[in-house]
Amino acid sequence: MKKEDLKPALLNGARDELAPGLSRRSFFMAAGATGVGAAATMLGSTSAKAHSTDWLQPGNNNHVIDLQGTTGSAVEGAVGVDFFGHCAIKITSPGGASVLFDPWRDDPSGAWGLWFKNEFPETQVDICMSTHTHFDHDAIDRPVSTMVLDRMVGNFEFADLKITGFADKHACVAPGWYSWTDALAEFGVNACPPDNVGHMDMVVYLVETGGIRTLIWGDNRHNPPEEFWNAIGQVDVLTLPVDGSQHILSYEMGNDIVERLKPKVVIPTHYLNETTSYTLTTLQNADEWVKAQQSYQMVDGASLSLNAREVAQMDREFMYFGHNAHTA
Repeated sequence: MKKEDLKPALLNGARDELAPGLSRRSFFMAAGATGVGAAATMLGSTSAKAHSTDWLQPGNNNHVIDLQGTTGSAVEGAVGVDFFGHCAIKITSPGGASVLFDPWRDDPSGAWGLWFKNEFPETQVDICMSTHTHFDHDAIDRPVSTMVLDRMVGNFEFADLKITGFADKHACVAPGWYSWTDALAEFGVNACPPDNVGHMDMVVYLVETGGIRTLIWGDNRHNPPEEFWNAIGQVDVLTLPVDGSQHILSYEMGNDIVERLKPKVVIPTHYLNETTSYTLTTLQNADEWVKAQQSYQMVDGASLSLNAREVAQMDREFMYFGHNAHTA
């Protein structure tokens, strides 16, 4: 098909102009005859590019189709917790539905330096979620996921998972030695609410499955308003970003949150993990904080299997992955 043979189509009596002598209908006719790339060339445009690579992911949504018919059902059994370093945690329900939070990457601008030793692994998961748009939490294109729920606020139910997102704010005053929050002021923006820049907005997630309520704290501030605490309710498993440099939360802030929520299990996050991260992060491990607690376990590996009956017997038991992390 030649360009001069293409004529505008009439839609509801009006010319459907896309470009001189070319309609949307004739464009797709050309695409069928010569290929989309050749048809796009006819438009004289070189800007039509697919920046996302999600369409290249292997596999399909067969697993999700199988599970969606079970939505709303309660399934007894163990809840799986897999650690990928930093704040990246995957939860797998007893029914087999999986959700991954906060996959990481290096800062694409280069401003914050080299943090991670490799790209985040292309792990298979049903749902991928992020708590906020900082580079060490938002590599949502890396997991091989059927669904991406980026910074979701409100309620979501799928299979035997229920996820609730609570909007709040990122910690905005660095409690440790490295005053990283001062960098925002250097660029002329506010870190703290109510006039904070958008990337300092946060979502905290509550995941309910297998009789266990897990709260993914992310990099949230330590002092949210009272209505935030009231909305969360009971917490069985709590993830908290505390490390030796006290980058996000100080030891005291972390302890106050634990005392307020009284979770059965605490999982430290956002610390230096030698498997996945470099010292250029300025982070340190969480050993000192963990070993100061009333009870703790050094997890032997990068996975946990939690049973609701066993968790119910615990009281602020710290489960620390240390330098263990999945790399594939």
